[in-house]
Amino acid sequence: MADQSIISALVLGLIEGLTEFIPVSSTAHVLLAGHFLGFKSPGNTFAVLIQLGAILAILLVYFQRLLSIAAALPSSAKARQFVLSILLAFLPAAVIGAIAHDFIKSVLFETPMLICIVLILGGIVLYAIDRLPLKPKYRDVMDYPPSLALKIGLFQCLAMIPGTSRSGATIAGALLMGTDKRSAAEFSFFLAMPTMLGAFTLDLYKNRNALNFDDVSLIAVGFVAAFVAALVVVRSLLNFVSSRGFAPFAIWRIVVGAAGLIGLWLFG
Repeated sequence: MADQSIISALVLGLIEGLTEFIPVSSTAHVLLAGHFLGFKSPGNTFAVLIQLGAILAILLVYFQRLLSIAAALPSSAKARQFVLSILLAFLPAAVIGAIAHDFIKSVLFETPMLICIVLILGGIVLYAIDRLPLKPKYRDVMDYPPSLALKIGLFQCLAMIPGTSRSGATIAGALLMGTDKRSAAEFSFFLAMPTMLGAFTLDLYKNRNALNFDDVSLIAVGFVAAFVAALVVVRSLLNFVSSRGFAPFAIWRIVVGAAGLIGLWLFG
């Protein structure tokens, strides 16, 4: 990445932060934008490592709540159930991600056409789910039973295919299993913390010998941009989905996927 521009890193960082926590697939957006910008990184490491900015943004927003949950663990069964639910939801992606990491990064991440097609298909599915007359049974993430959390975690594994969207898969799965839209989005936030941190740590370890000083400086630019953009999104998303649902994101996915296919056809 030594010859890549700071401007490209800044643009990609902003895209990462703006799209990480909404169900449009940040990975797809960053990879497609990087493809058309001619931005290359060893093992596509940049796309994963700048996620640390988004991770820190959500940790900052939820810091007080996380602190209160941690303080309540010794005395609150509900707090212990919530932590167990997050760990169970994280487990499937942790296992599959560790096993299939090299295939995902070397094959799936290198196939822009697949990413565009999955964006479109995922948009259609999300739009259909958003329009279903579902009657939610769960409206508070603290009330999600561990069995429900594990099922949501299995849905999250679909996001191993770039273009699916980690948040999109978890939100869609949660809605189909009886949650309301606001709590589904919030559970996706909490689940993002261990999932994204795990992906960051694994990718950093796998590519520790491929990075140099220039790589680190570009990742730092992308990291800061992702942090600022994600901070804005996390603070506003729950109110947005409570009033508008997920249809706008579904439509956006379809538009971006179609535009990507056209771009690939025209420019390669």
